[in-house]
Amino acid sequence: MPELRDDPLTGELVLLAPSRAARPHTTARPGPSATDAGPASCPFCPGHEAETPPEVARVGGGAPDGPGWRLRAFPNLYPIVGGPDAGPGATGAHEVVVLSPDHDRDVARLSEGAAGEVFELLRARSRALAEAGHAYVQVSVNHGRAAGASIAHPHAQVLALDFVPPAVSAAVARFATADTDLVDADQARAENLGAVVVAHGDTRAWCAAASSGPFEVRVASRAARARFAETRDGELHAVAATVRDVLGRLAEVLGQPAYNVVVYDAPTAGGEPYHWWVRVVPRLQVPAGFELGTGLQVETVDPPAAAAALRARGAG
Repeated sequence: MPELRDDPLTGELVLLAPSRAARPHTTARPGPSATDAGPASCPFCPGHEAETPPEVARVGGGAPDGPGWRLRAFPNLYPIVGGPDAGPGATGAHEVVVLSPDHDRDVARLSEGAAGEVFELLRARSRALAEAGHAYVQVSVNHGRAAGASIAHPHAQVLALDFVPPAVSAAVARFATADTDLVDADQARAENLGAVVVAHGDTRAWCAAASSGPFEVRVASRAARARFAETRDGELHAVAATVRDVLGRLAEVLGQPAYNVVVYDAPTAGGEPYHWWVRVVPRLQVPAGFELGTGLQVETVDPPAAAAALRARGAG
């Protein structure tokens, strides 16, 4: 039976309609990943450093803009914001962080230590851009063409805006008017439904009661502060390990789907209450006319069932 659920954390209304998953499909299913020309022509692979802008940070050995690195960060050659010709409202910065020299090693295939290094560099770039005076910094990973990636080599995006986006202002306002920590409340609601996937210390991964799509997973540390850039090492590494674990389980259950990993963060200034968290969204469906016309999300997999399937599969 369909059920309307509200999501206090995101402000979304979701229609839970598991019967929709049983409908027949006669259209072709799009592939999850972009066409990959391979390492020989990949600008993010070792030996191709000259094909990217000069790096702003690296982890590992070697000379700047040369091989020997484990992680590299550099300005995006095709930025959403920033650059010398940016108009009013579109100033800022847009960086790429390459997650591994290995062309096929996404976060799920990293070691736990390497995943921690990735999150450390993302935190460092977020902190640097905040200290440069930008109003909001977003960290995300788009993996596969269906998730918005144009280059197959696993990488993250760090975008700094010179204004606070309306959705972020609305999220902060929801926290300010709530009588509880909305992230902790969302996790507790999922726990009551039996929808927690995995725990690493004080960090939990769960399928929210009002997930906006099949097998969406949320990750947060109970001890997290308002801003990703201010996270302590222990909490950061626990979140990294949990995200890696979740992506490994999703790969086993769903067969290497395209996915987005998005850090939901507070603005770089201000003292409003907030609790940063991570949203992992496998790209299994696209918004159709109903979603576009109404703004309502449709969830076709009951969150406890999704969590049970993920719990049953170990991560690599």
